[in-house]
Amino acid sequence: MGAVVAPSNSESIAALVAAARQGSPEAFRQLTEPHRPELHLHCYRMLGSLHDAEDAIQETLLRVWRSLRTLRVQASFRAWLYRVATNVCLDALRHRSRRVLPTALRPAADPGDAVLPDIREPIWLEPYPTAGLHGLLADPAARYELRESVSLAFVAAIQYLAPRQRAVLILRNVLGWSAADTAKALKSSVPAVNSALQRARAVIKAKRPAGGSFAVVPADAAVHRVLVERYMQAWEAGDADALAELLAQDAIMTMPPSPSWYEGREAIAAFHARGVRRSRSRCFLFAMAGSPGLQDLPTRRCFGCLGSRRSFPSSAAIRRSSPADNCLA
Repeated sequence: MGAVVAPSNSESIAALVAAARQGSPEAFRQLTEPHRPELHLHCYRMLGSLHDAEDAIQETLLRVWRSLRTLRVQASFRAWLYRVATNVCLDALRHRSRRVLPTALRPAADPGDAVLPDIREPIWLEPYPTAGLHGLLADPAARYELRESVSLAFVAAIQYLAPRQRAVLILRNVLGWSAADTAKALKSSVPAVNSALQRARAVIKAKRPAGGSFAVVPADAAVHRVLVERYMQAWEAGDADALAELLAQDAIMTMPPSPSWYEGREAIAAFHARGVRRSRSRCFLFAMAGSPGLQDLPTRRCFGCLGSRRSFPSSAAIRRSSPADNCLA
């Protein structure tokens, strides 16, 4: 089935709403399908999980279908979808703990110790596939803002916010809504929204990387890709020394679902020396959360980009996540 283009005028929307109210699945699809990618991204920011975001989208569409008769046609249909999706996420967050990275759970591990067993409960923050961002924005400046707002570092930072603060920050700072529209969406008041935004911004400011940006944007993307390809070659060759040479001094390696993580070139090199040489494997390059990563083919494990606390705000040297289809582009 081909892509659906969003209706461009109020008359078209009114006609589709009328048809959907009469039970037309096709009219409902034409109303909602063009907005699905951006709504999925919105729910991901709120929840920190691709699977939870997909569940939220399904619940959003169900609520929208059931509530079509209450929609005022002159109102913005897109804004109404966001309002419903935001409240679906807030309902979900009442029953779920925040998503985290291993660095938030425990101190860095000793590379000489055994890797801790996997934690299979749904606690891990998941990266967003870069392929899901394609086509959302064309303007270069807007693309940069999009990369920043979907970066693992930003989504990890907003997990520290209370759910309503998180919703306010996303609606106001990321989507650019007014305080009045945000208050309406959350059934709140403008003073309450402004207060929540002030508190949320203070938390995000404290979590912002030293470089000032959450976006993973290397100084030279071409050079960065070459480094990642060299890393991939060293991984496939089982060459721990070559892997270590490519790491920044302050690099970090996390590998959920294991809570074990390693900090610093020496610690990561020691970890690789213990394990990589014994298990050569094939891997390929892909993209997640706006940055390159690797997938180990035999295990289908995904490893995120080379980086460090200083140069890559995602705080990842080689991030591994599971299952693999969570991060494939």
